[in-house]
Amino acid sequence: MCINIKNRIEASIARFNRDLEAAFGLARISPLLSKTIKEFIARKGKRIRPTLFVIGYLGYTKKPAQNLYTSALSLELLHNFMLIHDDIIDKSALRRGLPSMHKMLETHLGNYKDKKFNGQDLAIVVGDIVYAMAIHAFLSIKEDWQRKEKALKKFIEAAIYTGSGEFVELLYGMKSLEEIKRSDIYKVYDLKTAHYTFCSPLAVGAILAGAGENEVTKLIRFGVCLGRAFQIKDDLLDMFGKEKEIGKSALGDLKEGKKTLLLWHAYHNSTSKNKHYINKVLAKNTPGRHDLLAIRQLVLRSGALDCLRNDIERLLRQARTISAHLAMRKEYKTLLTGLSQKLLTV
Repeated sequence: MCINIKNRIEASIARFNRDLEAAFGLARISPLLSKTIKEFIARKGKRIRPTLFVIGYLGYTKKPAQNLYTSALSLELLHNFMLIHDDIIDKSALRRGLPSMHKMLETHLGNYKDKKFNGQDLAIVVGDIVYAMAIHAFLSIKEDWQRKEKALKKFIEAAIYTGSGEFVELLYGMKSLEEIKRSDIYKVYDLKTAHYTFCSPLAVGAILAGAGENEVTKLIRFGVCLGRAFQIKDDLLDMFGKEKEIGKSALGDLKEGKKTLLLWHAYHNSTSKNKHYINKVLAKNTPGRHDLLAIRQLVLRSGALDCLRNDIERLLRQARTISAHLAMRKEYKTLLTGLSQKLLTV
């Protein structure tokens, strides 16, 4: 069933790209704008957010409304908006194994001399346009207008929380690991990952279907557990994964000086000498590969890897306990727990 949902989401993405010109006339405004948006949106991805939206919706109704999958696409568009802006902030060259949006646009601008702006400037605007498209797609579902208004507010909350998480994380980047608390890192994980990847897609779908407040609250609690575990897994992949497998630059978090839970554990289980070295590397604007690999070895020796794997298992158990009390239709609850397990396998 999960494959069927993903296939229908992929069909919705293809349909969106096909109808983009009729809907917005972007190619008449700028062929480059239309081309880059279509290419970026069509890239292969896990489609976690629209899938959870559909599960959240179908889990509480037997009569799906017209344009459900177009509305589901809004969560993928929201994700793309976040990725475009995030890659600018993180100075990431790759996204889903291909050049990030600002790198694509920078390549195009290479043909021009004496330009007064760069690919990052253009990509910021593209991201804003994609966010507007996300809201447009969301409103396409033929559902009760009161539910739709309530769900849209929850959808917009996801953008607010994620932006707030990015803001806080950047400020934390100026602090040393000695000053950062474990709860500070979890706050960023909740804001940047849990809300827009798990909580909001499930809650928005359920609200549209008419689920009650108590049920939505349980879905959000469930989403927080999954979101934290998912971000921990992402941190592990960033540190130890290969670029071809993860679709983005490896060791990116270290290069950017991000205070991840993985690094926090390693730091607090290191000698004074190694703590000093970690802080020294994180303070550099462009740490060299030798330093990055040395930090990775310190992380391996610290026992942080096993500790965080245990955290993932603990969070997954908590999520299962919450899901057992959901009033969601059985087939979709089974689908939800199965997908959660698959996403969090380390």
